[in-house]
Amino acid sequence: MTMKFTRRALAGGATALLAAPALAQSTPILRIGNQKGGLRSLIDVSGQGRDLPYRIEWSEFPAAAPLLEALNANAIDLGTQGDLAFLSVFANGAPIKAIGATRHDQASQAILVRGDGPIRTIEDLRGKKVAGNRGGWGQFLVRAALKRANIDPAEVTIVPLGPTDASLAFRSGAVDGWAIWEPYNSIEILGFGARVLVDGTGLTPTANFLSVHDNTLRDKRPLLQDFLQRNRRGWAWALNNIPAFAQNTSELTRIPVRFLQRAYEVQRSRAVPIDAPLIAELQAASDAAVEFGVFSRPIRVADAFDTGFTLTDS
Repeated sequence: MTMKFTRRALAGGATALLAAPALAQSTPILRIGNQKGGLRSLIDVSGQGRDLPYRIEWSEFPAAAPLLEALNANAIDLGTQGDLAFLSVFANGAPIKAIGATRHDQASQAILVRGDGPIRTIEDLRGKKVAGNRGGWGQFLVRAALKRANIDPAEVTIVPLGPTDASLAFRSGAVDGWAIWEPYNSIEILGFGARVLVDGTGLTPTANFLSVHDNTLRDKRPLLQDFLQRNRRGWAWALNNIPAFAQNTSELTRIPVRFLQRAYEVQRSRAVPIDAPLIAELQAASDAAVEFGVFSRPIRVADAFDTGFTLTDS
């Protein structure tokens, strides 16, 4: 069969080809920073990534610090990080706000020591070195634990290291302890025989925030409203489907499933509103962070949040 192409048909085909990229470009985009597979895995495996009215561009980060650098530079729209890491960057003038929160059980933060080592109590840390991220949960947890035990902080050296460098230092014996959070705790405990010396119960707020650049708040508010609702539904699903969540995250990160399953069981993560009690708790933690040298100056925590988003259980 011979096909005949008229000039009109060719023109129509060309118009269609040109329209396709234009339609793709018209789709809104939400640029989201991801740490260790968690948020991306959550949205994916819970089914909350289906039927999106926008497109997500995921960027992977090893920890909160580089993610917050990207957010500060407006290289991403949204990302999730620990409460103190977020507040320390906000306090330094970054144009960011938190719009959503997730709480984890406080036991998901801990000071680890080697299981076969001589350190058995917090008092045994005198004269020792403990790794912990500067300006975040690690540094705060060590100082809070020392204060509760009435130990002079000058008696313990906090070595400021991020998770990757800290894990190497801890396993090699270059430091005596490591203040860290899940899933690193479970990796060290199940994979390398570490032991929890003290966890964050009664010491830390243990919240994560979804934070956004101010430009995103201005330009993409409907997208953020939709994503926050999906995030909330995703965490509700994950709490009752930990094995499936762990399996999916393992496929993304190559972290063994057993480590992630233990981590998620310890965390018991759930989305929560940014309300007055949470802000008051974080203000108290922020004031303590100034005392501990985690923050350089006091901040008004309420200024760091945009509470104008509506969340429902549906």
